Amino acid sequence: MSEPASRPLIRNTTDADLEAIYDIYAHHVRHGTGSFELDAPSIDEIARRRADVLANGFAHRVADLDGRVAGFAYFNFFRMRPAYRFSVENSVYVRAGLQGRGIGRALLADLIAQADARGVRQMIAVIGDSANTGSIGLHAACGFRFAGLLRASGWKFDRWLDTVIMQREIGAGDQRAP
Repeated sequence: MSEPASRPLIRNTTDADLEAIYDIYAHHVRHGTGSFELDAPSIDEIARRRADVLANGFAHRVADLDGRVAGFAYFNFFRMRPAYRFSVENSVYVRAGLQGRGIGRALLADLIAQADARGVRQMIAVIGDSANTGSIGLHAACGFRFAGLLRASGWKFDRWLDTVIMQREIGAGDQRAP
């Protein structure tokens, strides 16, 4: 693994980042199994999703590497029922060709800190494809533990794919009431 020329700057997303976020995500939808979407959403849909995350008071961040968006990450409610209000689901995507350079780790570490600052107690990763060793390894390196496997739960690229569930306590976790 080679290191990037510089460390990424992790910052809040802006409207100006939407095209880069679209490009990164569309690549993963079209060529990867980390997302179970079959068609890349439009930039307008990406903007709507970002607005939803921000309206919920959560983090939507990019990794800026030498002036270029190298990845993005966010978290939003895990489920909408009130009892889940202290649990979030994260998403991390790195630009094709830049994986393995610490960008995903910087984004995920930042998300964990952002979640802690917002009183989140559990962060859940819903990882597409049990063969997605990059994402599974990233989450494990950031303190997530295996929480379950949904076998053959998705159909993409003419094959069945598993869903891996990983979980990490944030802050006090379940050691005291929120």
